[in-house]
This record gives sequence, C-alpha cells and structure tokens, in this order.
Amino acid sequence: MSSLSATPDPRASSAGPVEGSIREKLTAALQPIDLGITNDSWQHRHHAAMRAQGGGSGETHFSIQVVSEAFRGKTTMQRHRMIYSALSDELSQGLHALSLKTKTPEESQKEAAA
Repeated sequence: MSSLSATPDPRASSAGPVEGSIREKLTAALQPIDLGITNDSWQHRHHAAMRAQGGGSGETHFSIQVVSEAFRGKTTMQRHRMIYSALSDELSQGLHALSLKTKTPEESQKEAAA
C-alpha cells in the first residue's frame, strides 16, 4: 500500500466527492502514515438497498486501510469507532458500508515482514 493511495472503481476515471470527503476527514482526524481507499460500490449495485436508490451514487461501499499512530493502545472496536465518528455525515447521507483495516505503524511493519 503506498502512502495516501486510492484504488477507484475500475470503471471510474477519478475519485468522487464521497471518496474525497473520506480522505480529507480521515487525514485530518488520524494523520495517517498510510491511507488506502478503494471504492467497492460497483460490486454492490445489484443489492436491494442499492437498487432502491437507483444503484446508489456510485459511492456507497468502501474498503479503507489506515496506518496511524492514533490507533496506538486502542482496540479494533475503538479504532473503527474513531473512523465511523469521523465519517458520521457521510454515513447519514448515503455511505452504506465500510470494510476497515486499521493498524499502528508497528503492526503494519510486523505484517509486512511476515
């Protein structure tokens, strides 16, 4: 994962406003060493909830990988709550699901060495 990288929907040419807002808010809240955001929305357009929204905005499901010192001493649940709190506006306005991987720098280094 490269620093502050993003992998967009393979059919999209650039990040949309929700992805940009996620990046901005998580960068401000967590000052990440690494932040990877993948828009997975295209994989979920057939779900009933997304069909009801006409396929959604195209920015409803994201995978987020964050490496941050802010996670030091926090449980996985506490880390996820930090992210959900930072993105509360987006979640109330159509962001439907997040897949989160949250690590401290040491955890990330240990995983990379394995």
